[in-house]
Amino acid sequence: MNAQTGEKAMLNVALNDEAERYLVEILAQEKTTSNELLQRLLHQHWQNLQPRKTFLERRGGHPQHLLNGPDDLSDRDVRKQIIAEHIEQRHERRQAP
Repeated sequence: MNAQTGEKAMLNVALNDEAERYLVEILAQEKTTSNELLQRLLHQHWQNLQPRKTFLERRGGHPQHLLNGPDDLSDRDVRKQIIAEHIEQRHERRQAP
């Protein structure tokens, strides 16, 4: 498609005998048209050219609920105390009628 006019571009490709055999075999196995196959291959190639997202970006960023705690969460005793309090509160809520 022409980005300026919005027109679709016609594409004529001359394939050698080997490439044409590959195309016929792929089309038969994939049960698709050459147009659909070309679109899919172009999209896959385009995606491969895009910068890869980091693991953190793919998972939606930093977990904010874990970042908004006390400043001394790096101290093991503090973390143990906070976890113990959380478990105790949860247990008390389940015990209440």
